[in-house]
Amino acid sequence: MKPNNPFFADLSTYSPEKTIPFYEKVFGWKYYKSNDYYSAYLNNDEVAGLYETPEKFKQMRMPHFWMTYFQVESIGSIVEKAKQLGGIIEINYELEGYGKIALIRDPQGAGFTIYEGDKLKNIRTKNTENTLIWNELHVSNAENVIPFYQEIFDWKIIRDQQGVYTVINSKGEYITDILEAPNIYKGKFEYWICTFGVKDLQKVKGKILKNGGNLIMEEENRILFSDNSNEAFFYIKEVSNSSVTKDGPW
Repeated sequence: MKPNNPFFADLSTYSPEKTIPFYEKVFGWKYYKSNDYYSAYLNNDEVAGLYETPEKFKQMRMPHFWMTYFQVESIGSIVEKAKQLGGIIEINYELEGYGKIALIRDPQGAGFTIYEGDKLKNIRTKNTENTLIWNELHVSNAENVIPFYQEIFDWKIIRDQQGVYTVINSKGEYITDILEAPNIYKGKFEYWICTFGVKDLQKVKGKILKNGGNLIMEEENRILFSDNSNEAFFYIKEVSNSSVTKDGPW
């Protein structure tokens, strides 16, 4: 796996029994439960995870949300850097035989998870239907968090002519974006958001709306929705390839 790249995503939901059927109908996934965690599969490939929101976060009225994961070499060093740069460490623990996990909030509140270990596999693909194909950060003010991410992940972040911040990792690879988005579209929270590939944008749009999802915004080549919780945001984008192609040798 490549360190400091996005490579996995799962969904925190208050009601798995209501959320799971939505994604199964929209993307054709099948969920399997192990302990208190649900893994979504497309054929024989794991494509996402899901868990019930912990009571701590329910009491805080945190919304349902998709969580982006980053593979790192050292949880300890990232956590210490994050603290020094104004981040908040919500969770930091080790699962025996699995690896180390830390949930961090950046200085504006966007949450993400870092993982140290080799048990959690890359699920991000380049161009595959009904899989995770991209992750990006939506914020109110990018300049407030750029130094944070550059320091903890050793990223290079460049603003293009459209006002999108392109993120380049230490190997010179384009891995994600940072977008400034008005609250009318993104709501009051700052967050990392997932994009899923689909074969037919309009067909899947119909499935999402039929099963209780909500259209937030249509762009030129992708559409932003919330799922049937009306809180967890995600994009769909058309892809052309139906075979699973992992996003690099992770």
